[in-house]
Amino acid sequence: MSKIIPAALAVVAIAGGAFYLTRPGAPDPGAQPAQGEPLVSITVPDTLSADAIIGQRAFDATCAACHGASATGKMGFGPPLVHRIYEPNHHADMAFVLAVQNGVRAHHWAFGDMPAQSGLTKADVGAIIAYVRELQRANGIE
Repeated sequence: MSKIIPAALAVVAIAGGAFYLTRPGAPDPGAQPAQGEPLVSITVPDTLSADAIIGQRAFDATCAACHGASATGKMGFGPPLVHRIYEPNHHADMAFVLAVQNGVRAHHWAFGDMPAQSGLTKADVGAIIAYVRELQRANGIE
């Protein structure tokens, strides 16, 4: 009986990993986009809240160079933020605030460390978070 539990846990872990890698919107590990190309395809909502519109402008000015247009990631530069890894229960809004303030050591993706970002106010960061969260919700990431 004691060997059954670890074996069952291993099966669950493998099945969960297979689901994670094959669900819609997951990057295809076999297909490598060209340098600078988006890493995921997303649906952009037809309308955004006023805060998200402000956040989109700030994102485009500061974040899109690495995280891509509409936070779809950019091959060779930075990961997509419209991705299950960044859903609110894994990366809360404060994770984005701290990333801007302090930078981030690479831990989910192989893009290298993210440097701290200067020139953004707390309001700018809040608006960027609103923008990213609205993009995520439009793509089933809650």
